[in-house]
Amino acid sequence: MSIEALDPEAAWAPRDCTLPAPEQPLREAEFDDLFATSLSGLGRYSPTGLWIDLDPTPEAAARAADLVMRETACCSFFIFALVAAQGALTLDIRVPDARVDVLDALASRAAAVARLAG
Repeated sequence: MSIEALDPEAAWAPRDCTLPAPEQPLREAEFDDLFATSLSGLGRYSPTGLWIDLDPTPEAAARAADLVMRETACCSFFIFALVAAQGALTLDIRVPDARVDVLDALASRAAAVARLAG
C-alpha cells in the first residue's frame, strides 16, 4: 500500500479548521511527506502531548518549521515547539484537552505513514 492509498477518512484535520476544505488534503499530504521522509520516532508524554523525532537536518527543520507556522494559522489550538539539541531534532505538539482526538488522529497518521515509508 502506498501513502497515497491511505484512507482519506483517517485525515486528522478538525472539522472547524479554517483552512479552505480543498486545501486540507494538500496540507495533510505535506505532513505525510515530512513524516515519510524524516520521522525517526514518536511517542506520547501525556494525553495532550506528542513528540516526533525527525531526521536532524537543516532541511527537515526548515520543512517542519514552515508547516507548523502555516498550521497554527488555521488551527490555532495547536502548540508546536521545534527543538534542535544535542544532534537531535524533535517536534513537540500539544493540544488542549478538548482536542485530544485531533492529536490522536495525527499520531496515528504519522505512525501509519512512517510504517508505509519504511
